[in-house]
Amino acid sequence: MATEEVGKPPSLPPYPQMIFEAVGALNQNEGANKSAISKYIESRYGDLPAGHSNLLSAHLTRMKDTGELSFFKNNYLFPDPTAPPKRGRGRPPKPKDPLAPGSVLPSEPKPRGRPKKDPNAEPTPKKPKPAAPPSQQSVSKTGRPRGRPRKVQPGGAPNGGAGVEQS
Repeated sequence: MATEEVGKPPSLPPYPQMIFEAVGALNQNEGANKSAISKYIESRYGDLPAGHSNLLSAHLTRMKDTGELSFFKNNYLFPDPTAPPKRGRGRPPKPKDPLAPGSVLPSEPKPRGRPKKDPNAEPTPKKPKPAAPPSQQSVSKTGRPRGRPRKVQPGGAPNGGAGVEQS
């Protein structure tokens, strides 16, 4: 009893086999749609599980995705043996280079990311900046100093009072 599925009569063959039989019996040139396949299976086997339509849809979709059946103009049919295999979406993966003879696979894969610093290594010395002559230290080719000019304090009074005399 543990090997039987609940709600499935033991006399039914697997769904892919029933679908292949239905598509072959209906019309091989034009294929068969989902409702025609369902009607054929119901007429042939009679006792079907409660979720027959859901099971049929799932199996048809899986068989279409794996290439066991092809889907054209809302009909399922057997794939053309001379047709090239259907490519998936996106760019195909690069072919992997075979290992050269005599080479050995690394026992441990390289860790991801940047390697950690060695705590025992001595620090690297800083590079000294070349000293520029004093005449060209902060003056560009135009004769003006580099960068934004300094803010100028409004008013000319040193104590912050603009034009107020104290007596």
